[in-house]
Amino acid sequence: MLRQHPRIYLPELKEPMFLAQDMPLRQPALVQGLPESLDEYLQLFGTARADQIAGDASTLYLLSTVAASEIASLNRKAKIVAIFREPAAFLRSFHLESIRAHNEDVKDLRRAMALEHERRVGEALPKGCLRPELLFYSRHVRYTEQLTRFHRVLPAEQIMVIIYDDFLADNVGTVTKVLGFLGVGGQMDIAEVRANATRAVRSPRVANWVQRLWAGTSPVGHVLKSTATAVVPRRLRRAVVARMMDVVVFGDAPPPDAELMAELRARFRGEVEQFGQYIGRDLVAQWGY
Repeated sequence: MLRQHPRIYLPELKEPMFLAQDMPLRQPALVQGLPESLDEYLQLFGTARADQIAGDASTLYLLSTVAASEIASLNRKAKIVAIFREPAAFLRSFHLESIRAHNEDVKDLRRAMALEHERRVGEALPKGCLRPELLFYSRHVRYTEQLTRFHRVLPAEQIMVIIYDDFLADNVGTVTKVLGFLGVGGQMDIAEVRANATRAVRSPRVANWVQRLWAGTSPVGHVLKSTATAVVPRRLRRAVVARMMDVVVFGDAPPPDAELMAELRARFRGEVEQFGQYIGRDLVAQWGY
């Protein structure tokens, strides 16, 4: 939605993740297009006009222990927009997304979270896992700790906190506030965009095959990708593959496990209380804790 504003520049690569230097790729050869140097990172914004502000939407920057400092070192005037979601709902959605991204192979969330200790010492990691740190699920919902890292290095007036429920209830109104915070003016027609809907993988085996086909890591995939690269624009190729994944690989997500959701809310109630006090909102009541 921010891309619709003429004074905002966001590169095609939505999540460069370059400033999360503490979470390097486990198998970097499997991922193409991510910047590997500061020069490559800055080149992502090379075509931004002088009257535009440039943005980076890397969600890893909240989880990273160094990204806040890296951002502040790069630009002391940087503005941060951080969105926080009720922990149990977030973990369920993130787990499904991790399976979609081939970073997780355990389809049961309770079991996946129980493996966290083993995975911290390098055991029980999925074969295709590129960022093991993402499988330390409890780290993702340490919201106070995450936000504090940014408050230590940047003025409070340069940090905007959004509660996901507010955005869900009023997409356009929330984005308008963000535009005002960014100083580009909030008066414009904004079309609502629904992105990253929670979906489930029908078959991990089929998902892996389609992924290998797209990446060109199988013999057939290598031939098809070489041919497609020569004749089809990158944006169109991505759209076609996304449509294939949506139809063939993904289905509607199963309903939440009510018992597990209750367990997670009990487990993270202390963090919710602390975070609510930190930002001055009664999240215990709002999130039903």
